[in-house]
Amino acid sequence: MRELRIRMLAGVFVVAGVLSWAGARLWNSIGTLPSVPLAAPIVLAVIAAILLATALSLRSRLKAQRERRPEAKGVDPLMAARAVVFGQSSALVAALVSGMYGGAGVFLLESLDIPARRDQAIYAGFSVLAGIAVIAAALFLERVCKLPEDDEHNGAGTAPAA
Repeated sequence: MRELRIRMLAGVFVVAGVLSWAGARLWNSIGTLPSVPLAAPIVLAVIAAILLATALSLRSRLKAQRERRPEAKGVDPLMAARAVVFGQSSALVAALVSGMYGGAGVFLLESLDIPARRDQAIYAGFSVLAGIAVIAAALFLERVCKLPEDDEHNGAGTAPAA
């Protein structure tokens, strides 16, 4: 399984933001701009909390397992892999959604004097922050579940000293 690349997530965020900003400009010239739902930052924050709780739980269980505590509850490798896949997919979706709301929020900055637009810009800003929290929690979860490097493979290609 490949690790998440921050550059790739940033690229998804920027491309989605630019397309969303252009789409918001076009949509506003044709009619009324769709609103940013109040639930968007809430849902993203809940996903971030779930990812963080999963990472903290796995970290404590792995630590207890490494210290060979008798009451240590083992970590199923398949469950850890599923958690990482959930984190990676959540981070990708969060980068896309945050970019979309970020682009719409930048467009809405032009008309902060209108109370409804100001509220929409605030919701969009909180959505971007919550999306960044999802990405951070996913990266932390991935780091917690990363297998330690195998020492004998670090020097691959070099002959052992005689």
